[in-house]
Amino acid sequence: MYDTLIFDLDGTLLYTLEDIHDAVNHVLGENGYSLNTLEDTRNYVGNGLKQLMKRSLPEDAGKEVLDRLAEELCDYYADHCQIKTRPYDGILECLEKLKSQGYQMAIVSNKIDEAVKELNALYFGKYISVAIGEREGIQRKPAPDTVYQALKELGASPEKALYIGDSEVDFATSQNAGLDCMSVSWGFRERSLLEDLKPAFLIDEPGEILETLEKLKNRNGGK
Repeated sequence: MYDTLIFDLDGTLLYTLEDIHDAVNHVLGENGYSLNTLEDTRNYVGNGLKQLMKRSLPEDAGKEVLDRLAEELCDYYADHCQIKTRPYDGILECLEKLKSQGYQMAIVSNKIDEAVKELNALYFGKYISVAIGEREGIQRKPAPDTVYQALKELGASPEKALYIGDSEVDFATSQNAGLDCMSVSWGFRERSLLEDLKPAFLIDEPGEILETLEKLKNRNGGK
């Protein structure tokens, strides 16, 4: 049924919340603003670093301040994105099995492109050949552009691709791209929120990715 898997990065493959949290609080603190709690940051992530910065600032901060601090955040995070970040338990084993079974895989993220490629090379380079982040000339999620670009680079068909992510942004991205969505509950959003979205699949552990795909294959006569 599927031969291509498009993964979100933060909250799906990698636990990145604390590095993101530390980076935004560094910028807020350096500029005299109140710091986020970890739960604040968890709720604010998903739409890129500029939106995270906007949500972390007072409403009256103004565009000039937002633009300057968003740039500071991007620069700081690019240099501090590997301190507390780690793959979720079971992810590497899952990717290895998926790769051995011939699945094509890509990452699409609203994280800046430089960081996405760096983190993919560091953690998943043996398994995932295409990694796309936020960059000039391509709309970020939930627009489908990064998904389409990933499929193009893989030479894959959207009809046989499954999108895997942990948030409402990921679900919207899958819908906009015309792909089925597998939502994962170990990331940055509550399971109840994901249930309300009614994705095609909702799983609680990385091993269930392969289990679900194998069940579908068996149901489809091994094709």
